[in-house]
Amino acid sequence: MAQDIEIGLGKTGRIAYSLDDIAIVPSRRTRDPRDVSVAWQLDAFYFDIPIMGAPMDSVMSPETAIKLGQLGGVGVLDLEGLWTRYEDPTPLLHEIAHLPAEEATKRMQAIYAEPVKRELIAERLKQIRDAGVPVAGALTPGRTKEFYKTVVDAGVDLFVIRGTTVSAEHVSSNDEPLNLRRFIYELDVPVIVGGAATYQAALHLMRTGAAGVLVGFGGGATSTTRATCGIEAPMATALADAAAARRDYMDESGGRYVHLIADGGLGDTGSIVKAFAMGADGVMLGTVLARADEAPGQGMHWGNESHHPILPRGQRVSVGTVAPLDQIINGPSHFADGKTNVVGALRRTLASTGYVDLKSFQKCPVIVDHNR
Repeated sequence: MAQDIEIGLGKTGRIAYSLDDIAIVPSRRTRDPRDVSVAWQLDAFYFDIPIMGAPMDSVMSPETAIKLGQLGGVGVLDLEGLWTRYEDPTPLLHEIAHLPAEEATKRMQAIYAEPVKRELIAERLKQIRDAGVPVAGALTPGRTKEFYKTVVDAGVDLFVIRGTTVSAEHVSSNDEPLNLRRFIYELDVPVIVGGAATYQAALHLMRTGAAGVLVGFGGGATSTTRATCGIEAPMATALADAAAARRDYMDESGGRYVHLIADGGLGDTGSIVKAFAMGADGVMLGTVLARADEAPGQGMHWGNESHHPILPRGQRVSVGTVAPLDQIINGPSHFADGKTNVVGALRRTLASTGYVDLKSFQKCPVIVDHNR
């Protein structure tokens, strides 16, 4: 039962929890880590690991998307990023990574003012497809109607519609909004849409026919949405609410299962593991992958909100580089800081709690850790 507290005579507020506020409780049974599975099947696509690379220019380039695909996950390319605005964005990525902090936002706004080019969308997606890995690209809701045909014609396998907050009932008196239900129905590829942070928002997105729902607002480390707009979604509660929506939607739809992908606030392996315990089927990683030696951000990290032309709701942050991408995903770890060996941490926790796969792990008990 939701617990509300009185803020004042005219307003109550619900208590919500971040992933830092909870802890996983071991059970009486344990397993050998080699006997557990971290595989993930989304629609017709089978992945060895339940990891999506976040569509952020500091995280995913065509090359890093290919590398993550070869490691068993799927990289999602930002189809409104520098790779679809410039023939060779490498010098600009280097420039952004080395800008003084006080100049970064203004200069990024100027760099990202270059228009998105359809031919570059097709070229980048073809590059990933030619490497023999799953092809995934992301657009914001505002640009989806403009570019979706180019994306589909290029042969995308997974279509991601990702925004800070996405609803199935957007209202506008100025422009015709994207009708998600009709749009998804007419597409012949699986669509993942989000972010959603409440039971009702997740349920409405599931009813559009989406194959997956992004839970959270994404860009946790780079986002300043709370400071600029006062909006925040503690991830543990958001995932638990979305999982309840998934359960109710399965009953409503006669058994149709919609995948939940945690997106945001997943900066270490402990948070990633706890996201699965709260009901996630997969995770979309930004900061963790931005620390890779191969990451385009060169130790810096930023998202779409960081260069919004009118109201930036993010910032470029330094995350450093810690290891090659393969080591971040599969280890080994040489420090006990939760920055490398994501899959190893996930396997170890499943084994320590006695679960054989990620779906069963969603049932594991958790506690609210008041000592933090």
